[in-house]
Amino acid sequence: MRKQSADGSQDSVLNQTSSLEWINVLGVRISAVNLKSATGFIQKAIEDGRKEYVCVRDAHGVVRCQNDPELRSIHNRAFLVTPDGMPLVWALKRAGHAESDRVYGPDLMLSVFDSGSSKGLRHFLYGATAETLEQLQARLLAKFPQARIVGSYAPPFRNLWTWEETEIADRLNRSGADIIWVGLSSPKQELWMARMRDRLEASMLIGVGAAFDFHAGLKRQAPRIIQRSGFEWAFRLLCEPRRLWRRYALVVPTFISLTAFQRLGLRKFPIEDAVFGSSAPKAAAVKV
Repeated sequence: MRKQSADGSQDSVLNQTSSLEWINVLGVRISAVNLKSATGFIQKAIEDGRKEYVCVRDAHGVVRCQNDPELRSIHNRAFLVTPDGMPLVWALKRAGHAESDRVYGPDLMLSVFDSGSSKGLRHFLYGATAETLEQLQARLLAKFPQARIVGSYAPPFRNLWTWEETEIADRLNRSGADIIWVGLSSPKQELWMARMRDRLEASMLIGVGAAFDFHAGLKRQAPRIIQRSGFEWAFRLLCEPRRLWRRYALVVPTFISLTAFQRLGLRKFPIEDAVFGSSAPKAAAVKV
């Protein structure tokens, strides 16, 4: 990626989306970004009138993509696939992207709200429950009084009927939102963004998962030192052992073994050219 200007502005880094770079982690394109540059790229895409979506990805999601070609393709068509987990950050740094850093979903949400307040960006909150959305909106407006939240909607916890999706698309489009924040579980939110992208007028769809619950004050985030250690999964496991033990019993050894195979050249994980659409930045791939 281009070097940041001496005055600390993002303009020299962000004036061309073609400056986006990425690496191949098990066949998933992980963007070489940090919180500041990811925020800037999102802002620039909105200013340019692009229609994109952003996936916030951790090792669990990368492993899940191994047996789900549709989900893998959705990630590889995204505008950004941010490194939400430290193993992905370490992979980026090993590949020579020294400035890359963790872009954690809750942090990205706050960063974009902060930077967008002065620009009048319009936000829509989609996901969770009505009670969660009420608390989330109140807390966001307390933190960012100038933020423009133009609507919120808590969808039913089931698959939507076609007519419901049409009504929801109309509602979202009438709001005039620039960004639709999607707070559903993964991979539900990624599937929803890919399915709805062409039907929505908002420039940016950003899937941030549990960020809604965290910022609404309903769930506890791991302390920052644990987030940076690479052991946040262990913190989450301790908080919700019955729900998460099977996930991490599979994800941790699978990710470690498969990335070792990739680094040693024992197994190939190609990124199929067919997944690239107009929304995917065409940068040079770098192996982990």
